[in-house]
Amino acid sequence: MAEICCEVPSSGEVTADACEPSSRAARRRRMQIRRIRLVSGLETVGGTSEPVQKRQRVEIPADPVAPVGDCTECPTGTGSGEGSGSALRSNQEKAGEPWPRYGMTAVCGRRREMEDTVSVRPGLRRGGLHRGRYDYYGVFDGHGCSHVAVSCRDRMHEIVAEELEKERSAPTVATEWEGVMGRSFTRMDAEALGWRAGPQAGTCRCELRTPNCDHVGSTAVVAVVTPEQLVVANCGDSRAVLSRGGVAIPLSTDHKPDRPDEMERIEAAGGRVIYWDGARVLGVLAMSRAIGDGYLKPYVISEPEVTVTEREEEDECLILGSDGLWDVVTNEMACEIARMCLRGAGEGRTRGKGSDKACSDAAILLTKLALARQTADNVSVVVVDLRRRTSTATATAAVAH
Repeated sequence: MAEICCEVPSSGEVTADACEPSSRAARRRRMQIRRIRLVSGLETVGGTSEPVQKRQRVEIPADPVAPVGDCTECPTGTGSGEGSGSALRSNQEKAGEPWPRYGMTAVCGRRREMEDTVSVRPGLRRGGLHRGRYDYYGVFDGHGCSHVAVSCRDRMHEIVAEELEKERSAPTVATEWEGVMGRSFTRMDAEALGWRAGPQAGTCRCELRTPNCDHVGSTAVVAVVTPEQLVVANCGDSRAVLSRGGVAIPLSTDHKPDRPDEMERIEAAGGRVIYWDGARVLGVLAMSRAIGDGYLKPYVISEPEVTVTEREEEDECLILGSDGLWDVVTNEMACEIARMCLRGAGEGRTRGKGSDKACSDAAILLTKLALARQTADNVSVVVVDLRRRTSTATATAAVAH
């Protein structure tokens, strides 16, 4: 049985038998431990390769469309609705417009590179033609490299907002939302395919490996939460799940090459689904829809599947996650963990600041569960509290009664 040194001895304290020489097995164990470490994204602090250990608060800017809680900008890889925007939030809530409660986390897991990104944009649009609050949430799982997922994080919400502005009235039915989200994903796909000509061209690490970036792509699951509806657009194998009245309701369907309708579409376009470590388009890509991947078109398309769900009083939370979570955690288990955290923040419909922490705790617990279950992929999770809030007067009256 080998000894483990917990301290670094001084030069005078070193003895010949203090520690035995490292064995190959010990080195292998240390490498396995390093692979599991949580990372905050692609950036490091102070030019070092070590992640920041101290948790820092995520700031909410005054501009409601500005980046909020993106995992590559958050030193800990987690975020919530708390921050310097509390005054803005307070003003909105006094005006009868509740600020969203959410939590998120993104970790590298056992992968060598972090290719997931997360985007949260509270108050995407309000007033004007589109009265009421539109809150935007997105999870993007890149493959081949991270630059398409990063582009989706930085641009998708802007494109969705622009497409909403083109509508003469606020979308309400599924066909209207399908048009808005379909055009948004098509534009995002075109930008991803033209990435080499953009301002980021030549700055991505994949440029150091090969001059051809057509093999890079990303999944995209985007949710727009309005006061009356939950709109989910999905392209790829990331997923959105709604917890309603203790029941897990999937709001998206994974785009896998062996899904019967997807296989039929691929073969009709002249492609093939080859089973090579699972079903893959042309034996390469393990999903049948994605943004980017120019070399696999027209077999891999960017057209999203859109669902529009009317909100109800029994709605509890919305969970968005990359396949690193869903490969090892079921919809039901994920919703049960999120409900457990929300119940811990306080019973009843009246919510306080603890709800933000509850959502963040739920996202962290889901991520830790996926890692404990040996997921082989990056893991990104967003948990949104959908419970209706009652006014303070109503809550006080109920307690007095």
